[in-house]
Amino acid sequence: MTPEFALFARRNGLAHSRVGITTTRRLGKAVTRNRARRLVREAYRTHRKQIPSGLDFVFVVRPPLLGHKPAELGPILVGAAHRALKESPEA
Repeated sequence: MTPEFALFARRNGLAHSRVGITTTRRLGKAVTRNRARRLVREAYRTHRKQIPSGLDFVFVVRPPLLGHKPAELGPILVGAAHRALKESPEA
């Protein structure tokens, strides 16, 4: 967990990872929620090689995420993914 998002991960038994992103109305209107999803997708896309594969990730976006750019979110996302890998239960 970070101030920007909560991250849940579970091994998926595949060679690649899958990503799910949830945003609630508490985050803002549809435009804001869509922007938050785009930010997470772009940060994941640009840092994919540094993120462990074979996991299903679910990001629960929180309001502080909107104050970041994808380049700033990348290192946060990578660190959270590595922590989630250590804590993820076997599927």
